[in-house]
Amino acid sequence: MQAAISLQKLNGIIKSTLDMHLDPSYWVVAEIGEFRDSARGHVYLDLVEKEQDQLVAKLRANIWSYTYQGIRNRFEGQTGEQLRSGMKILALVTVQFHELYGLSLIVKDIDPNYTIGERAKRRQEVIDRLTKEGLINLNKQFDLPAVPQRIAVISSQTAAGFGDFVNQLEHNPERYQIHYTLFQATMQGKDTPASIMAALHQIETNFIKQPFDLAVIIRGGGAQTDMDSFDDYQLAKAIAEAVLPVITGIGHERDESVADLVAHTKLKTPTALASFILAGFKAFEENLQLCLARIERGCRTALHQADRTLRECDHRVRMVTSNRIQLQKEILIKNRNEISHQAKHLLNLEKISLQVLAKDVRQLAQRRLEKAGLLLTHSEKHLSRLDPNTLLAKGYTRTEKNGKPIQAQKIQVGDEITTVSLTHRIKSIINEIENHGTSNTI
Repeated sequence: MQAAISLQKLNGIIKSTLDMHLDPSYWVVAEIGEFRDSARGHVYLDLVEKEQDQLVAKLRANIWSYTYQGIRNRFEGQTGEQLRSGMKILALVTVQFHELYGLSLIVKDIDPNYTIGERAKRRQEVIDRLTKEGLINLNKQFDLPAVPQRIAVISSQTAAGFGDFVNQLEHNPERYQIHYTLFQATMQGKDTPASIMAALHQIETNFIKQPFDLAVIIRGGGAQTDMDSFDDYQLAKAIAEAVLPVITGIGHERDESVADLVAHTKLKTPTALASFILAGFKAFEENLQLCLARIERGCRTALHQADRTLRECDHRVRMVTSNRIQLQKEILIKNRNEISHQAKHLLNLEKISLQVLAKDVRQLAQRRLEKAGLLLTHSEKHLSRLDPNTLLAKGYTRTEKNGKPIQAQKIQVGDEITTVSLTHRIKSIINEIENHGTSNTI
C-alpha cells in the first residue's frame, strides 16, 4: 500500500505538475457566464463553453484591477460595448492552481477584434436567415402613401429622438396636418426587441378600428451596444411581416441595423425621418399644383374650342330648324284638314250607330223588366208559403226546449218545453214520452 500524504502536499504536487507542464499562457475562446465587480476593482467571472445550450465546460477566472482597467478601456473603445455576461470573448489566460482556492484562470488580455467579428458573424447569420425566408424585401412590397396623415410612432416618450420627430412634424413651414399616435416602447437595453414587437402587435391588433398609413420606429442615437438590439432576428421578422409599411429612424449615422434592412424605408435620424415624410407632402402638393395648372390650361383651350363649335352648331341648328318648322307646318295643315274631314264622317257614323243601339237597349230593358216582375211575383208567393207564421195560421205549432227545437236535442220526462202558436206561447212539463211503441210516464 502506498504511503498516505496530506491534502496540502497533494495540492502542492498538482500545482508543481501544472506549473511544469503547462505553457505560460493560452488564448481561450469562451463565453462569460457570470461577471462580478469587486470594491477593489478586481473582476471575478466564470468562463463557460456550451454546445446546443448545454454547459460542457466551466472555470473560474479573475482579472486583477490594474489589468482590468487597461482591458476595459481598449475593449470599450474598439467595440463600443462593455464586458458583460453572455458575451463570447477571446481571452489570454494563465492557469493557476492554489492549494486553498483550487484551479482558476488569470485573464491577462481580451482581444476586442474577436468580439467585433463574433457580433458581425451573428448579424450576418440573421441577415442570411431572413434572406432565405424571403423576409428582407417583404415590407418593401407595400406602396408608400404619398401623404401619410395617420402615423403610428414606436418610441420612448422621454427619448430626445421622439421629441425631435414631433417638433419637426408640428412646426413644419407649410402647416401640414399630420396625426400621430405614440406606442410606448423601450428603445435601449435587452428588453428593446420584445418591447418594439409588443408595440407592433398592438398596432396590428387594433388596425381595423384604428388604421394607420405607416409605422415609424425612432430613437435618438446612443451607444454602439444599443444597436445590437436592432439586429435581433425576431424583431426583424416582425417588422418584415407588419401589415403596413415600416420606416426606421434609429439615429445612428455610421451603422445600418438589420431592422433598417427589412424596413420599407430607412432614415438615419428621427429628424431625417420627419423631413422625409414632409418632403412627400411637399412633392404631392407641388404635383397637385402642376396638375391644377395643366387642368386650367386644358379647360381654357377646351372652352375656346367648345365656344367656336357651339357657334357653328347654333348656325347650323337655326337653318335646319327653320326648314324643318316650315315643312312640319305644311304637314300639320294637311293633316288637320284630313282629320277634320274624317272626324265629321266618323261622327255621323257613330251617331247612327248610337241611335240603333239606343233602340235595342230600350227594347231589351223592357223585356228584362217584364221577366223580372214575373220572377219577383213567383218569389213572393214562395216566400209566403215558407213563412212560419203562414204555417202557424193554419193551426200548426212549434215546440222548443231552451230555445231550440226538441227534435234537435234529447228530451226526457220532467223537462220544461215551450209550445208556440200564432197567438200563444205555452209552457208545459213533459209527463209522458212515446217513442217507437214505448212510453215513459210519471
